[in-house]
Amino acid sequence: MTTSRKAAEPGVIERSVQLLKLMATSGRRGLALTELAKATGLAHSTVHRLLQQLIQERLVVQRETGKRYSLGPLAFELGLAAAPSFDLRDQCRNAMRQLAEEQGDTVYLTVRSGIESVCQAREEGPSPIRVNTLSIGSRRPLGLGAGGLAILSHLPAQEFEEVMALIIPGIAEEPGLTESDLRQAVAGTRRKGYAFIRNRVTLGVTAVGVPIFDSLDRPIAAISIAAIDERMHGDRQMLLASALQQQSRAISRIISGDRTHFGS
Repeated sequence: MTTSRKAAEPGVIERSVQLLKLMATSGRRGLALTELAKATGLAHSTVHRLLQQLIQERLVVQRETGKRYSLGPLAFELGLAAAPSFDLRDQCRNAMRQLAEEQGDTVYLTVRSGIESVCQAREEGPSPIRVNTLSIGSRRPLGLGAGGLAILSHLPAQEFEEVMALIIPGIAEEPGLTESDLRQAVAGTRRKGYAFIRNRVTLGVTAVGVPIFDSLDRPIAAISIAAIDERMHGDRQMLLASALQQQSRAISRIISGDRTHFGS
């Protein structure tokens, strides 16, 4: 085996992280070994070996049935330890509550994690028909939801193309969504200044999202509002986008003035 081939093949750490990220999307129910093997493209024996190592380190637990695996206590403990450095919820909480109360619908905070967006917080408005399309901790490829699309659309050109090359295989598995569709959505987001998603992830739901920038003008997160289609007519889309942009700018100013929250 050549050195270049060794470098190209994922190692134990990369494969283990891949498994952990998959389990992070599955919630308390967890995933079966066969599901993990299919999603990663790894042999069942390899997945089983990695899972046993992760169980020993308390990063994974095997559910009572013995057939499903989910994140373990050490994953929770590590998350708590890292929260002061990477948690945006404190900076966004007031803005999200204000948006939810004033606009009436559900507000989401999503943060970038590599080529994915992760839901970090949610605030529900007083609307009698509430939309809860994202669970806290759930992951999506950048571009699939309104928050992820807002982040993806504002990446620097070279980084954008690198991310696109990585997410297209997963995006292509979504019914009715092609690379051309995604690029058109990105172009529309850049043109309008906000992301707009209708019936893409959840039928009957529309969402509007805008990015949050750090002190280096990098899109590190996004806030979005989701509601049933009937509440998202054209005029209201622009109203929500304007409200989101105002709060996003305020959050970005807080971030720029307190960079210790990012461990930099």
